[in-house]
Amino acid sequence: MTSLIDVIFLLLLFFMLSSTFSRYAEVELVAAGNGALPRDTPPLFVQLAPDHLTVNGSAQSLEALRIPPGAQRLLVSLKPDVTAQRLTDLLVALRRFDGLSVTVLTSG
Repeated sequence: MTSLIDVIFLLLLFFMLSSTFSRYAEVELVAAGNGALPRDTPPLFVQLAPDHLTVNGSAQSLEALRIPPGAQRLLVSLKPDVTAQRLTDLLVALRRFDGLSVTVLTSG
């Protein structure tokens, strides 16, 4: 019985020392109906692919993402095979822009 307790404590010690304690960021998502978006300016169109990103047809990177000033609406279209992490990275990068309403388009 004593050796079993020793093994359990060694395993506990191993897992405590080998695990990482990091805070995960939160991304706020809001479900909106059709009438929730401002209609006074035309929307920007972002196409997100697994390996690239385009804003109104011009290629950009997530790190150097540029949104024209005064933009209020952003429509995000996802290419096939885009991971949830890639979409989350885009939503985190879009947090820098105040007053931007982001809509993720879904198929089906």
